[in-house]
Amino acid sequence: MSVGELIKYLDGWAPPGAAWEKDNVGLQTGSRGLKVKNIMLCLELDEEVLKESIRKNCNFIFTHHPLIFNPIKKLDTDKDSKAKLIAQAIKNNITVYSAHTNLDFAKDGVSFELAKVLKLKNIRFLEQQESNQFKVVVFIPKKSLDKVAEAVFSAGGGIIGEYENCSFRLEGVGTFKGSEKSNPVIGKRERLETVDEIRFEFIIDEWKLNDALTSLRNAHPYEEPAYDVYPLKNKNVNYGYGTIGELENPMSKNNFLTHVAKTTKAANLKYCAGKRKPIKKVAVCGGAGSDLINAAIANKADAFVTADVKYHPFQDAAGKILLIDAGHYETEIHSLNAVQKKLKTFLSNDKKIKVLKYSGSTNPVKFYKQ
Repeated sequence: MSVGELIKYLDGWAPPGAAWEKDNVGLQTGSRGLKVKNIMLCLELDEEVLKESIRKNCNFIFTHHPLIFNPIKKLDTDKDSKAKLIAQAIKNNITVYSAHTNLDFAKDGVSFELAKVLKLKNIRFLEQQESNQFKVVVFIPKKSLDKVAEAVFSAGGGIIGEYENCSFRLEGVGTFKGSEKSNPVIGKRERLETVDEIRFEFIIDEWKLNDALTSLRNAHPYEEPAYDVYPLKNKNVNYGYGTIGELENPMSKNNFLTHVAKTTKAANLKYCAGKRKPIKKVAVCGGAGSDLINAAIANKADAFVTADVKYHPFQDAAGKILLIDAGHYETEIHSLNAVQKKLKTFLSNDKKIKVLKYSGSTNPVKFYKQ
């Protein structure tokens, strides 16, 4: 298994194109051509993670928080701890890969895993991404339909939720007249031709569009295929923000707070009281999710579990929803369970590669107890 093949699989689950536009996801340092030995998973890379990776013969490190976020102007390994990490990773032929907001926004990603940890049922996105899909319409002679369809489906076209190879097909008649410089596959140049064609339509995510159009043109028999690309306002059912679900049995406020603390292993919770009723419907967002408080309220959630909540959002939510700040690390670390599970399934035919989680904690936040 090469690093490149592994990255291709991870990008298929959490596409870099789905990430926040200012994020820096994907390959941080290393080579796609190397063979994968073992894999280390961590929330962020520090010196102790790197030492354990070297000790356990891991030459691929998966991090949630990017190792490189802001542009690097110089690598001073004497004064800059990040520069030292990068140099040590390169020296030991270790590839570092990060899936950050793209993993936050992916199905079965950070917030889905947090919802599972809280034992929610019927989990779905709290808000879906929108305006990041296109509809492509192309006109194909009947005999070439299957070839073109297979090409665009292989490039990621036609995926809607849990369904693949989704398309619409309509028979019609196409006309064209090539110039003296043309080289038509059907008919002759400078003569009006009519051909039985199929109008073939499919949906494609924005980040897959160029590859799909390249595959379409390569598979299409015509010298100049006719196709249209339409931007869509649709909500994308495959990518979104936060999740929402239901507890199997309603809980009181105090019991739910205890439940959150135990399941997330949070040493400290901050919260504001919501409406006085049992907690049944719960919204969550791993990491900083204050922007989704109103969405949680609009979706009639009884509680919202997230992190990095400032004073005024607590003030605004009081009396409306049980808002809980369980900690950034505590709400995101569980996502590594999902990554480990997916990678073990992907690597099921290659038992030699181990998928390990860092045995320590990279959480910089400590709590003082008297």
